[in-house]
Amino acid sequence: MKYALINSVIYTAYEVLYGQAVIVEDDKIAAILPESELPPDIQRLDLKGHNLTAGFIDLQLNGCGGVMVNEEPTVKTLEIMQATNVRYGCTSFLPTFITAPDEGIKSAVKMMRDYLKTHQNQALGLHLEGPYLSREKKGVHREEYIREISPEMKDFLCENADVITKITLAAENPTARYIPDFVEKGIVVSVGHSNATYDVAKQAFANGATFATHLHNAMSPISSGRAMGVVGAVLDSDDVYTGIIVDGLHVEFGNIKIAKRAKGEKLCIVTDSTAAAGADIEQFQFVGKTVYVRDGKCYDVNGTLGGASITMIESVENAVKQVGIPLDETLRMCNLYPAQAIGVDDKLGSIEVGKIANLTVFTHDFQIINTAVNGVWQLD
Repeated sequence: MKYALINSVIYTAYEVLYGQAVIVEDDKIAAILPESELPPDIQRLDLKGHNLTAGFIDLQLNGCGGVMVNEEPTVKTLEIMQATNVRYGCTSFLPTFITAPDEGIKSAVKMMRDYLKTHQNQALGLHLEGPYLSREKKGVHREEYIREISPEMKDFLCENADVITKITLAAENPTARYIPDFVEKGIVVSVGHSNATYDVAKQAFANGATFATHLHNAMSPISSGRAMGVVGAVLDSDDVYTGIIVDGLHVEFGNIKIAKRAKGEKLCIVTDSTAAAGADIEQFQFVGKTVYVRDGKCYDVNGTLGGASITMIESVENAVKQVGIPLDETLRMCNLYPAQAIGVDDKLGSIEVGKIANLTVFTHDFQIINTAVNGVWQLD
């Protein structure tokens, strides 16, 4: 399989190209060259002047397309999520499994291991969001399952680090003492659902945590000039990446603008979406709770936000139109920076020779035209 993509505005993640062609051979980007230099016999796909970028990477996705990772941790669930994702420009993601008993965590790890045997460059490993969190900042997580890690589970997670990409834990949970052990095994540790003080959060980052989960949501805020909380620690840590939800519900657009100024290249767009994303449903089950969907907002019976329903391309549009982030930088927040945050930028996150051909084509009014995964176009 070899073809050339022509007649597009190419956002490589490092520059914007016009009049250039991207040659895909098998599953990789083989060349980027002027269209005038293309071999006469190569197959050409005319993108009709639309935008071409590296596929979006969502580092926090609980579900979409009517399914949830927690409700049915199976390969089929991940396949449904991927099929939904590509309709909205997302080619890779971290399936996110939230607070549950040990047996549930083990089933999610098995799901991930089974999936990775046959699927490459799509679901990129498991994100365990909990259960080692703060009860005060639990959000929709079930309080009865929030706990300190047991020695047996600590060993289990370390032994399965090859399929666990990220763990979210509270900086003040005693489990945080194992941050160096998780990092040594190659797991990205993220501080989240945490009511920690600034100093405790900063210590977690000093011990090896390199990410923060959904900035501003379920974390102690900057509450005064003297209390900076986890939010302050994240904004004040140059080497820490963080995800942020750009739906206007979880975080005010003005706060996203401030976060962008503070975090720069360490700010990643995530959806934190649920079964409602890419699906026309009014409610769904999430770890034993009914979550209701109204006007794009997901909330439980107590009014607590229960994840989002936004897609990646909708997030891109919001970042450009509502926050005022330039398109080229917004795209980096959706592909290059997430790839760097989890250490897969050697193969994903940009349009470069030798990278995997995970690609997204969208119009100037933010409609997805098509998405390629491993060089194969996904939509009719």
